[in-house]
Amino acid sequence: MRVLVAGASGFVGKRLCPALEEAGHEVVAMTRHPDSYSGVGKATYGDVHDHDSLPAALEGCEAAYYLVHSLDSDDFERLDAEAAKAFSKAAKDAGLQQIVYLGGLGDDADDLSAHLRSRRQVEKLLQTDGVPVTSLRAGIVVGHGGISWEMTRQLVEHLPAMITPRWVRTRTQPIAVGDVVRYLVGVLGNEEAMGRGLDVGGTEVLEYVEMMRRVAQIEGRKMLVVPVPLLTPSLSSHWLSLVTSVDTQTGRSLIDSMSNEVVVRDDSIRRIVPFEPMDYDEAVLIALGERAREARSSS
Repeated sequence: MRVLVAGASGFVGKRLCPALEEAGHEVVAMTRHPDSYSGVGKATYGDVHDHDSLPAALEGCEAAYYLVHSLDSDDFERLDAEAAKAFSKAAKDAGLQQIVYLGGLGDDADDLSAHLRSRRQVEKLLQTDGVPVTSLRAGIVVGHGGISWEMTRQLVEHLPAMITPRWVRTRTQPIAVGDVVRYLVGVLGNEEAMGRGLDVGGTEVLEYVEMMRRVAQIEGRKMLVVPVPLLTPSLSSHWLSLVTSVDTQTGRSLIDSMSNEVVVRDDSIRRIVPFEPMDYDEAVLIALGERAREARSSS
């Protein structure tokens, strides 16, 4: 199958493209910078915010992965909504059989953050023109280079003692990026997954503070956590930007979402794409190993 990957050079996309090729698919890597793209697949120019670029990028494709967002903008809700509507129309015009979208976990009955509301809105808008959409909804994706994972790792490594807001007690269900990729490949062309929103997660439900403690334990570090309930999201995001590489705007969007419990409510994906996901410690060890190898190769 000829498949377009929007976001081919991103955290998930650069891992998905080789997995798709290994599964026998022809990969079209959509990027804003095709001349400098060095990953797997045929590089083609495309930008979800440049609507006129989408028809040419999608030409000849049978399916597409939508792995893009605008979290680093304070206007991300509008930008992502407009991009999703444009992609939906272009997908229909190109005759696509399926769009696969990686969104976010979260209970619709909850008071979802702007970030998670936007993810749900994008999911719905991609369906506007009738192309079947498969949405995989994930919480924290653990892997080298992932924003939420890097925030977790850097907090542990930079702060042996930290004052934290109440969101550290929120439950989440982290999943290894390798397992996300296996699910993404597994739902492609899968009739059971067509037109569905499917929750994906690892084997454990953990509070954010427990995730950090487990990382500290694996790295042989001591970590003291002092919760401060009155630490506001705004102050938290500035604090994050000081002690991690996460920018203030992205940090604010992520922190707002950390008040929402993000756990798997329906595990149907385990039957549709059957395999045993790795546990949290294994995912952390792989992520740390990837970082160490990258550091050695660049030194």
